[in-house]
Amino acid sequence: MAPDAAGKGILLKVDSIADAFRAEVKDGLAPPHRTPTLVGILATNAPPSRFYAEFTRKQCEGLGVRFILKEVGSAVKQNEGEEARSDGDGVEEVIIEANEDDNVDGIMVYYPIFGGQQDHYLQQIVSPLKDVEGLHSKFHYNLYHNIRFITPASLASTIPSSRVTQPIIDDIPPPGTVKSIIPCTPLGVVKCLEYIGVYNKILTYGDRAYGKTVAVINRSEVVGRPLAALLANDGARVFSVDIDSIQEYTKRPRCSNPTSARQYLPHHTSHLCTLSLEECLAISDVVISAVPSASYKVKTEWLKEGCVCINVAADKNFEKDVRDKASIYIPAVGKVTILMLLRNLCVRSVLRLIFFVASWFPALVSAVHCCTLLSCGLLLFCSISPFARNFPCSFLHSNDSCVCFALLRAVCLLCLGCVFHTITTCRSRVGAKTSYPPNK
Repeated sequence: MAPDAAGKGILLKVDSIADAFRAEVKDGLAPPHRTPTLVGILATNAPPSRFYAEFTRKQCEGLGVRFILKEVGSAVKQNEGEEARSDGDGVEEVIIEANEDDNVDGIMVYYPIFGGQQDHYLQQIVSPLKDVEGLHSKFHYNLYHNIRFITPASLASTIPSSRVTQPIIDDIPPPGTVKSIIPCTPLGVVKCLEYIGVYNKILTYGDRAYGKTVAVINRSEVVGRPLAALLANDGARVFSVDIDSIQEYTKRPRCSNPTSARQYLPHHTSHLCTLSLEECLAISDVVISAVPSASYKVKTEWLKEGCVCINVAADKNFEKDVRDKASIYIPAVGKVTILMLLRNLCVRSVLRLIFFVASWFPALVSAVHCCTLLSCGLLLFCSISPFARNFPCSFLHSNDSCVCFALLRAVCLLCLGCVFHTITTCRSRVGAKTSYPPNK
């Protein structure tokens, strides 16, 4: 944290925020937990993507995570005389291969590759059980509808949930559920806002950004729109700014109904905003910019005195004198974002175990029932059959029959109990390590 000089706002580096989550990830990876494997897929030769890939590798090595970088397309270094490859060549095949590899716990793809709808298509190819970036449509749907807790089996369903969002009491998953994965960059921004006190811990969970007005510049499906929805679902009034329009996100009804006891809607709604960007910034307590352009700058003179400014883009979106108006300026969030990704990776590895056990659970229960019926049939046969004396298990005629039956039954019940214990333990681990803001 840079010292306040000449009345300027604080320049806050995110190292102190990242350190807290780094310790959490280390704890999640400590023995006897299995070391998870993360596969990074680099399909372009864009310097920012290459830098982020190497940064990911460095962070993984420092925390003991196994990281494998697979380079395809123009990211592959060409030998002399070889035909140059274009961006994205072979990327789909590599994603599918990683999906099918049981040794891979998480997959991340370095976007942009093709841009637009083609990149969105690639995001849907990544298995939701291995998506550590939270870019799959299942997770976006949950985020936009404020569905914070899910059942692991829902990740295998192709039909979105139609259930009404239940009132949120706290961040502890109800029995049989885990927390839904959140896109790591929006989650990293929220963690920064929590750290500096924008989120009010005294307020009810799920509404701790109430009373704050936030401007999010850029409405992409990777960062801007999910972040705006996340903040609005936590109670904030959000201006979602894009190149052609400004939308207002809020979960407070626009017209209060005196007969209704509900203070806010189950999830945010969006409305077209008639204010200009200058007018939005003049009333915004927090301004977050994620415009991928070196030439775009948020004008300092438009900012509200004492606001918080956060730069999410690779290029600096704020003018050099931003701290003349901003009380706190965070120039980058990358170190927190990568740790949100690694937290998601820890969750993914445990969630896959739950999904595997749950998928085999009905068959195991059937096997236990079959063993019980078989033992009962064997006892009945040995009790009434005249040929029982020649049956290899004729000892069951004796008093030992009851003991044998009881032991067999006990073994079956013990196996069943072990399965229940495994599922319960895994779910509790996921619940403890998955994060939905605002949870420290």
